[in-house]
Amino acid sequence: MPRLSRNCPAGLPVHVIQRGNNRQVCFASESDFKAYANWLLEASLRFGVNIHAWVFMTNHVHLLMTPSCPAAISRTMQYLGRHYVRYFNFRYDRTGTLYEGRFKSSIVQRRNYLLSCQRYIELNPVRAGMVADPADYTWSSYRAHALGYDIAMWNPHSEYLALGATQASRTAAYREMFRQELDGELITDIRIAANAGLALGSERFRKELEQLTGQRQHHLKRGPKPKTGYLPE
Repeated sequence: MPRLSRNCPAGLPVHVIQRGNNRQVCFASESDFKAYANWLLEASLRFGVNIHAWVFMTNHVHLLMTPSCPAAISRTMQYLGRHYVRYFNFRYDRTGTLYEGRFKSSIVQRRNYLLSCQRYIELNPVRAGMVADPADYTWSSYRAHALGYDIAMWNPHSEYLALGATQASRTAAYREMFRQELDGELITDIRIAANAGLALGSERFRKELEQLTGQRQHHLKRGPKPKTGYLPE
């Protein structure tokens, strides 16, 4: 199935995934993570993107961001790609592409879905068996949300801020959320939405988004081909 064209309306959060070409390593040292984070911050400020959640894995990244204009996320990722790939190729004496094609993206419904998507992102190192506790992984937004770390590129979403009136109450509420496992069906929905470029949210949300953008947000149903000469209504 051909991938949908990019559409990231201003003000709606977007889950972005970028993978190394053929799953190759994108980060080989702490310096690489720091360089990527630096250019991500620069790009977000330059193009007007709020970064809510992230995780930098060895061969891919997950980002949850809200753009201030429809082109902001594409511009951010292009800027990041130009600078980081140049840096990585020079540092490791290599040439050519680093990432597999264009990044994947999925618009996320704020209510009922955004915090679940954040948890999915921040639990990546746990699912990969790298750590037992997300707090033990440095390169994710979990420490900002759950422990109150002050991280320059972090811009907490209003859904997170609504968890409590104070930082202490918010971080406690957020840690409590991680005591329960993410629903397996929800994990599947997050992955399908991101890989297919579809919205993550309720049926009503997807229909409203289709009307707003003129772009389908459902999988096409396969069925028998119409008979010759028959024009479906």
